[in-house]
Amino acid sequence: MTYRFDIGFLGGGQLARMSIMAAQRMGFHCLSLDPGRVTPASQVAPSLEGALDDPEKVAHFIHQCQFVTLENEFIPAQAIRQALIIADREPGCLTPGLGTLATIQDKLLQRQAYLTHGAPSPLAVALEGDFSTAFEQIGFPMVLKARFGGYDGKGTRYARNPEEFATHQELVAGGNWMAEQFVPFTRELAVMVYRSKTQTGCFPTMETIQVNHVCDQVFPSGTDASAAAIAAVEAVQGYGLFGVELFETGSGEFLVNEIAPRPHNTGHYTLDWGGVSQFEQHVRLATGLTCAQPIGQEACMANVLGPSAMGATGETGTDWLTRARAALYAAEPAAHLHWYGKEESRPGRKMAHINAVGPDCRARALRAREAFLAARTQNSPS
Repeated sequence: MTYRFDIGFLGGGQLARMSIMAAQRMGFHCLSLDPGRVTPASQVAPSLEGALDDPEKVAHFIHQCQFVTLENEFIPAQAIRQALIIADREPGCLTPGLGTLATIQDKLLQRQAYLTHGAPSPLAVALEGDFSTAFEQIGFPMVLKARFGGYDGKGTRYARNPEEFATHQELVAGGNWMAEQFVPFTRELAVMVYRSKTQTGCFPTMETIQVNHVCDQVFPSGTDASAAAIAAVEAVQGYGLFGVELFETGSGEFLVNEIAPRPHNTGHYTLDWGGVSQFEQHVRLATGLTCAQPIGQEACMANVLGPSAMGATGETGTDWLTRARAALYAAEPAAHLHWYGKEESRPGRKMAHINAVGPDCRARALRAREAFLAARTQNSPS
């Protein structure tokens, strides 16, 4: 069968955009599907508008693409399974696999897979009945998590004692919540893992700083959590590219927090570090190509998050971005700005990131971001 497109991306956000740009450099023709009409991905390649949980829409999309992958793990695995049947396609065209996706989408199944296969992870149990199992096996303090959906802190609550748990009881009684051991970690780490039928490897272990549960900055950790990260991917029988987030405890133990079956915010530094990027590796895995050994320079990343509005009152997007961009490069000429092209800014929304490479890269990335943000709301000179 002849396909109109080589690779289809379910989702049209910045991860699809940067993956598509990597694929295009390799000569691939790409298509994205997203509910939005104008998306980061639609600005760089053809796109279709449609709901990602609509099997008919997804089937129409899949029918046009030789290989299919995704940019987020919240597209219901069952909808994709139905779409593959409608499109008369084999599941093998999809990366990651449906079984892996279904396991990751349910955080309780994800935790159970880790524990069953020996991947170090906090204990978790379902919140059901009179909650006595959670009280006995988890104890306090505990973390309450929605089993489905939720990212950047959404769908997470904390209970330090029974009284605090009672304030969340009505919420969790609705079902599909779990209780998880609270981990008194010393820092948070992230590892990008790639795995095919013949190759398994990792990008460097990075340290991440979270602000209000959203990644703020990423920089080299000076440690190696790759064994725990690979164990997590193997536990969910994963093939493809995975972002694995971990806790490091005071005793030096690495515990798996969460896993994402796609490129990840914590791997954006690889766009400029001089070696293969996470996005090119993602494309190679989705299309069955040999992966590259990820070796590059020391690199750091700082996220640029949106306020309710970008720029000064009455300014166009071009006005303030022109000014902020100039300020960034004046402060740090060797920095790299990656703008996502989102039409709407919201508080906490990821609008861009800034990379710096080489010695003192963390301080330089933060200095570049500070200049960019300071100039963003200044009035233009008359």
